[in-house]
Amino acid sequence: MLANPQCKHWHFVEDTYSRARNLGLEDRIELIEITAEFFRDNEFKTKIKKSIRGKTCFLIHDSSLPPGEWLSRLAFANYAMKYASAREVIDVIPYMLFSRQDRKDESRVAISAKVVADIIGLYADRVITVDLHAPQIQGFYDIPLDNLYSAPFVSKKILQNHPEILSENLAVMSPDAGGAARAKNFIHEISKLSGITPTLVIGYKDRPKPGEIGDYRILGDVEGRDVHIVDDILDSGKTFARAAENLKARGSRNVYAYVTHSIFTNGIEPLKNYFERIFVSNTRPIEIIDEKLEVIDLSDLFGEAIYRTAEGESLSQLFE
Repeated sequence: MLANPQCKHWHFVEDTYSRARNLGLEDRIELIEITAEFFRDNEFKTKIKKSIRGKTCFLIHDSSLPPGEWLSRLAFANYAMKYASAREVIDVIPYMLFSRQDRKDESRVAISAKVVADIIGLYADRVITVDLHAPQIQGFYDIPLDNLYSAPFVSKKILQNHPEILSENLAVMSPDAGGAARAKNFIHEISKLSGITPTLVIGYKDRPKPGEIGDYRILGDVEGRDVHIVDDILDSGKTFARAAENLKARGSRNVYAYVTHSIFTNGIEPLKNYFERIFVSNTRPIEIIDEKLEVIDLSDLFGEAIYRTAEGESLSQLFE
């Protein structure tokens, strides 16, 4: 397993490594440093600190890097591993950047998710990630891509730690139509765990331009219900705030949120008045500390995915 010791999510790397070891890899896996040594003009040299000849290499890549640097470091690391005679190069990417650009929504724009897929596929043999923004992005890749789903793992953690959320009046909401399948996955998991099937609620929004929200509507019965909003990415938080505001106006009681990839470009303060609690995963380093924010650690999920991949086992059990 390879990672940069200077990355912001080194603790996540160590926990993932420990999980893979404890499941059975033990002395067959080691954590090797891969570094980026910068020159004065900000060019950098990628260097692997130990021999990886003939080894299967899992690179845990830092998803908190600026997008351009994230992509270039990933490409150089893959090249370095491939030409250091690694037997197999597997990219473990907790948060896949550029996934929101998965189609041409206007003339003369790049389908950036496809470009990323092509660059990764030059030197990597497999990719492991979680909660892709759009599952069809897997079709951009000419190598296997395992898209893990956080819903089974996260639903169990939330219900274990916060049983008060579960009630006959619970609804699960996608803040936009594109995330309806994700909300249905959470409903399925909650039903399987508790026997209670929450109501599905969907939000519809118009975006005049990126980062702005026009008209916002809600489809579903929310009056008198506790509503749990689920989504894959929280960037500015404007969609979450608008959704929660509309829910309260229509008579919802408590509003909760879960998001896999939290960016918080506007911080958490604009959201605090709308939510009882906000759950996030640690696919990106979380630097915000707040009583309403709770981090769900996914290192166990990734550690088991690495173990199963190394052993040639199916990943389907992770979805059960």
